Amino acid sequence: MTSREEIRIRMNNDNVRYVLVQFVDLNGSPKVKVVPASHLNEMIDDGVAFTGAALPGMGQGLQSHDMMARIDLDSYTLVPWTEGLARFASDLYVDGQPHMFCPRQNFKRVSSYLAEQGYVFNVGIEPEHFLVVKKEDGSITLWDPKDLDRLRYPSYDFQSTANAMNYLSDMMDAMACMGWKPYKSDHEDGNGQFEINFIYSDALTTADRYTFFKMLTSQFAQKYGAIATHMAKPFTDRAGSGGHIHYHLADAATGENLFLDEEDRRGLGLSQLAYHFIGGIFAHAPALCSVMSPTVNCYKRLQVGPALIDPKSEFLWTHAFVSYGDNNRTQMIRTVGPGHLEDRTMSSACNPYLALSAYIMAGLDGIRRELDPGEPNWGNLFDLGLPEIRRRGIRLLPQTLVESLAELKEDQLVQESLGVIYDEFMELKLGEWREFHRQVTPWEIQQYLTLF
Repeated sequence: MTSREEIRIRMNNDNVRYVLVQFVDLNGSPKVKVVPASHLNEMIDDGVAFTGAALPGMGQGLQSHDMMARIDLDSYTLVPWTEGLARFASDLYVDGQPHMFCPRQNFKRVSSYLAEQGYVFNVGIEPEHFLVVKKEDGSITLWDPKDLDRLRYPSYDFQSTANAMNYLSDMMDAMACMGWKPYKSDHEDGNGQFEINFIYSDALTTADRYTFFKMLTSQFAQKYGAIATHMAKPFTDRAGSGGHIHYHLADAATGENLFLDEEDRRGLGLSQLAYHFIGGIFAHAPALCSVMSPTVNCYKRLQVGPALIDPKSEFLWTHAFVSYGDNNRTQMIRTVGPGHLEDRTMSSACNPYLALSAYIMAGLDGIRRELDPGEPNWGNLFDLGLPEIRRRGIRLLPQTLVESLAELKEDQLVQESLGVIYDEFMELKLGEWREFHRQVTPWEIQQYLTLF
């Protein structure tokens, strides 16, 4: 735990004059106030006041007392895009009590339960995102200042990567200075799509960093005249953006990877604990989908149709099969290596605190009930037709937000993972679906205007 005096010394040495006191709303969107560094004691002891009624989903009305954001000293981050500014993640309190509509407070509640079981959830996130620009009519196009990022298969392309080298190097330099240890960046499957990886940590630290990563991309992209978007599917004809999670459970006392078993009879290097965890994820996968892919747009990324029609389509890479296997990217859960799992279905548009809360609770339920996920799947699932997928007993994830919300209504454990946030989450997301469903889209005009 970082002490008050240690932070004061660091802020003085870093010439910090102002602080961003930051929390996230229900969508995971960062919210801040700018506070002079001289008010450090107030930020620690009392917190900084926010009006909760100004934000949907925060469990407050106009009559409610202020939400007080108290900074977490361990989250101290020197802001790299301007001088004299630092950022702290914070937890919300009302009348001196934890405000459990705060996604970070809710995550800490789940983390406490995890710790009681003797575990730490170590996780890393692959932060895919696009660089775009807005046109005068409000539509978007790629940020491509040298008109080079036009390949049909742009993954890892040198010229397309060089096009964004200044942005990528700014990002990696900043992450290195913050101690995140970035280890690679690359051009992803979509034109204008990039990923910058940093090392894993405990789940709270990773959720804090992913939130700040999105803040960081927004500021460095502006420097080059671009908008960094973590929207799951900004273009119909390009790959979507995921927030794939790489993870394992560790022993809270020793740090030992508890998912590792070199003698695994299935040949994946996974322990029985790992298989039980996967079993829990599978048991709750349809409801989990509502939290891991929480927007209408996320389900444009999880469609199974193109995969089963054209397995060579370059716009796939995301499926909706509830499955696991070896180092195989056609699975929901990929075994990257012994003791190392990756879930490829999480959307870049998720609220990481809520998504990881739900994921942990689902996995622990599998451990508690000793659920078995069945035998792993091998080979390219995209090569299988839907009848074969069903014959094998492989379920599909919900294909729309409203379908996943219906699953959430029936899953008490995932509801409990959200705590008091559940009702607000459901109301907000059903409202989004209704608003979307009322819209008349250009596709409908083109399809139906003269058809009848």
